[in-house]
Amino acid sequence: MSKEILAKSVDGKGAFQRVASVYRNWVKADGSTRFAPELGRYHLYVSYACPWASRTLLLRSLKGLKKVISVDVVDWLMTEKGWSFNPEVAGCTPDSVNGYSCLRQVYTEHDAENFNGKVTVPVLYDKYNKEIVNNESSEIIRMLNAEFNEFCETEEQKKLDLYPEHLRAGIDAVNEWIYTSINIGVYRAGFAQTQEAYDKAVHELFDALDRAEEILSKTRYLTGSEFTEADVRLFVTLIRFDMVYVQHFKCNRKRITDYPSLWPYVRDIYQMPGVKETVNMEHIVKHYLKSHKHINPFGIVPINPILDFEEPHQRENI
Repeated sequence: MSKEILAKSVDGKGAFQRVASVYRNWVKADGSTRFAPELGRYHLYVSYACPWASRTLLLRSLKGLKKVISVDVVDWLMTEKGWSFNPEVAGCTPDSVNGYSCLRQVYTEHDAENFNGKVTVPVLYDKYNKEIVNNESSEIIRMLNAEFNEFCETEEQKKLDLYPEHLRAGIDAVNEWIYTSINIGVYRAGFAQTQEAYDKAVHELFDALDRAEEILSKTRYLTGSEFTEADVRLFVTLIRFDMVYVQHFKCNRKRITDYPSLWPYVRDIYQMPGVKETVNMEHIVKHYLKSHKHINPFGIVPINPILDFEEPHQRENI
């Protein structure tokens, strides 16, 4: 995150507040918008490092849409210019759609009027009309879940619904406190500029982790026996926690591996078909440690713990 954007994201009390996404159009299969689901029309710009972008990669994989929606991956290193394309870095790609050198060009060259100065991933992009459809991950994953079903690779993936009608109230309720206290909570702790703001964020974070631990000690997933969108949204933060947030964001009261239910829960999801390929731990660790110079000015990457995400989780019968 650039110094300019970070400054805009911190309030008068030194507390971090995430800037709202600007592009909020929807792809709809019912024809109610000008963005219809089509094979090969849409593209995702993502970073493996970013938890918000990882949500969309995970849905794209689980729903069997890898041949439907193309993807480009930015460099893990974010400079003052923001996200850039560097195919020389392992796991990164060039901009295969527009041939740009940095993601900022996608924002400025097609919709300069709405650009608020913040270049974020993920970006759902319309290759036909050369425009950004949406850059809010919570909405993109809803589209991937429900609007591209006619293109899913298998019947099982077509039927997979991570936001089912009968669980929506519960999912929405869980999403609310997980987002505020955990997903954005780690950033509120790591980017806090006063002790008061940090203390508040960290206490809320670990209270919420304790709450999730209590739920998951009784049910396999957050809303019961079904894996849902709520689990996707929690997983992308937990998978980064011990490797990054514990030391880099000073979220060190406990590690995820210290929780008897949360740690097997992370492994349970990681071991699902299609999930592992969306996790690039090298990109995750190097991005945070080398991009956030205001936190880690020398860019030193620590020797991290050895975590076995393939260890049997034994949550099948919960």
